[in-house]
Amino acid sequence: MSTLKDRLRTDLTAAMKARDKDRAGTLRMVMASITEAEVAGKEAKELTDDEIITILTREAKKRREAATAFAEGGRTESAEKETAEAAVITEYLPAQLSVEEISDLVSKAIAQTGAAELGMKGMGKVMGILTPQTKGKADGGAVAAEVRKQLA
Repeated sequence: MSTLKDRLRTDLTAAMKARDKDRAGTLRMVMASITEAEVAGKEAKELTDDEIITILTREAKKRREAATAFAEGGRTESAEKETAEAAVITEYLPAQLSVEEISDLVSKAIAQTGAAELGMKGMGKVMGILTPQTKGKADGGAVAAEVRKQLA
């Protein structure tokens, strides 16, 4: 049984009792995404915390991208709503890595793979090592950008 899913469910109930519509709505959407993932495929299954973190990461990213799009379109009210939803979802994700921590991990991975000599051709090897280490803890785009910067 997933402890993260239980925590989400408990917090949803608490938000409903507190009549916190925004938080309850966001948690309901997240729970719907999790349920959808559980019943997708040939047979239903219980998701692990790691699989739930993957879903939460995807949902938070959707909200951030939508907020940016709304802000660029001059729809500040919608942008603020999306930003608030992303903030609620982020509370359930592992602590995010700082820029320095990402840079340090990238340096170690490059040294480990010997990708420095390969230049940009070594990016796949480096990302192969980094992706499991940073999953849910850092934006993949930010990690890839740092790898490009250090390999260039």
